[in-house]
Amino acid sequence: MSIKTGPKPIAESTGKEDKRQRVTPENKPKHPGLKEHDHKKGK
Repeated sequence: MSIKTGPKPIAESTGKEDKRQRVTPENKPKHPGLKEHDHKKGK
């Protein structure tokens, strides 16, 4: 599964960004509450 581009969904329960989402290291400053996507290279 890849990271989807576009706006991050807002969780209805908290009113904040959905914590299940991941961001690329370049976009981490825009979304400090979300975890970075850790891409593991193939063999």
